[in-house]
Amino acid sequence: MDPQLGEAHGDRGDHRDDRACRAGPRRPVAAAHAPSIPIDSTEARGSQDANAPQHHRATAQGRGLDGRLARPAHRALRELLLIAVLFTAYKTGRLAATGRESLASDNARRLWDLERLLHLPSEATVQQALVGHGALIGAANSYYAYVHFPATAACLLWLYLRHPAQYRRTRSILAWLTAAGLALHLLFPLAPPRLAAVTGLIDTGTRYGPSVYGPPSTDTLSNQFAAMPSLHVGWAIVVAAALIAATPSPLGRLWAAHPVITTVVVVGTGNHYWLDAGAAVTLILVTVAVQRGLGRVAWRPLPRACTW
Repeated sequence: MDPQLGEAHGDRGDHRDDRACRAGPRRPVAAAHAPSIPIDSTEARGSQDANAPQHHRATAQGRGLDGRLARPAHRALRELLLIAVLFTAYKTGRLAATGRESLASDNARRLWDLERLLHLPSEATVQQALVGHGALIGAANSYYAYVHFPATAACLLWLYLRHPAQYRRTRSILAWLTAAGLALHLLFPLAPPRLAAVTGLIDTGTRYGPSVYGPPSTDTLSNQFAAMPSLHVGWAIVVAAALIAATPSPLGRLWAAHPVITTVVVVGTGNHYWLDAGAAVTLILVTVAVQRGLGRVAWRPLPRACTW
């Protein structure tokens, strides 16, 4: 070997050794198949931060679902309380109209004479037809006692759950009809046919059962001298109209039988006159007309001259 080449190789080896000494001991190289382990926690924190929005969204969705479930429950409770308050106010108002039995009996005689003057059929004819069949009079008494309020409550509940807009209209009409009926009870006390000697009708509830009234002299839960209007008939008409509107089908029209049956029942059991049902129809028409008028006034746009 050329001595100069050997010296050159030796010099390069010496330089490599010097650089190695200055750099310090070499670190062992990890095996190619060894798993890499992160030594910094920022990556882990990043994954937690990425999952955090999903957790918050899930929590918010849970709270939103609870809120959506709670709101209908609160509205339903509010509506039930409103109906209970209205019914309590109506019963209280009827009791406030007590103590005018003699005036109620005089009004019954005048109304009976007016019906004969109008050539209306006698309520006694309907009652005799029912009494002639024991099953019919029992069914009529039961219909009067057990269908009136439960049917109205069931209708309102169904409308509330399935047809909210129709429910609000029906509830409003019932409330105003009941208020108007209470005012008429106060203004025109009226003995029912079963308590008016001039009619010759009997109290089928007391005689055949079931009965919802006790003796008038000891009955402190209701005012039996408030026959006009017949809210049995009025509520039945409103309920039937609401159900027919909510179920526009040939089968839904069968609900029209409810007010017809109710009218026959209240007349045949001696609780109301024909004109009591007529007064209920009149109040419904007035209530609907007033509501429509108020609705047009409330939503009618202002004339251009009234705007600024």
